[in-house]
Amino acid sequence: MKEILANPFKAGLLKGEVQIGLWLSTTSAYMAEIAATSSYDWLLIDGEHAPNTIQDLHHQLQAIAAYRSQAVIRPVEGQRALIKQVLDIGARTLLIPMVDTAEQARAVVAATRYPPQGVRGVGAGVARAARWGRVKDYMRQANDELCLLVQAESKTALDNLDDILAVEGIDGIFIGPADLSASLGYPDRADHPEVQAIIQRSIERIRQAGKAAGFLAVDPAMARKAIGWGANFVAVGVDTMLYTEALDHRLQLFRQPSLTAVPGKSSY
Repeated sequence: MKEILANPFKAGLLKGEVQIGLWLSTTSAYMAEIAATSSYDWLLIDGEHAPNTIQDLHHQLQAIAAYRSQAVIRPVEGQRALIKQVLDIGARTLLIPMVDTAEQARAVVAATRYPPQGVRGVGAGVARAARWGRVKDYMRQANDELCLLVQAESKTALDNLDDILAVEGIDGIFIGPADLSASLGYPDRADHPEVQAIIQRSIERIRQAGKAAGFLAVDPAMARKAIGWGANFVAVGVDTMLYTEALDHRLQLFRQPSLTAVPGKSSY
């Protein structure tokens, strides 16, 4: 019988190591595997803002599994039945969006744990998580390698941050800059000095509480700043944005005035 696999992403966070990640929003297992060959520490498969079905999430987990990059799944919400499905298809690290209170955080923790510690439905023995029954004592081991991260992305969440940090079973908190800036009254202005100061203080509070702190920054300078503040799981890009930037840049190379064909002249 096989033993449950270790979670290198969680192990790195416990050591305080900085884990560099990439957001996956293409909903494509093929693109996910291409990203995995780049050897980012973690790859976030986005089920909240990308149109991923549970089958899409499953296929991307399979595509990434052969590589060193560790998959993190963000479901559309922290609903109990959905968390059960995502865990059963083999996710070991979850990022749950829109957690505003300690009560919500406790409910999410319970959804990821088997009874008597929680309320996770029993069924992984016939699913990928337990290698279809081949992992010995899966239920007894499952909690050890599970990594549970929640998103604090509203003023309410920051007001309750200390209470959320105190919830047993929460391994880390991710600061969502876009939603947070809007909640603070600065939509599309995550770079506003007041928002930046709040983000910095929040990251410092999370690390001081002994939890991992996460952040997404598509600007490399902002990513380095967040790491300097103490964030230790940082996504430094989004695949769809990098793809569109590369496409536009390549086209622009051939839309220079000097490269425009002279009318009536052959290009050959």
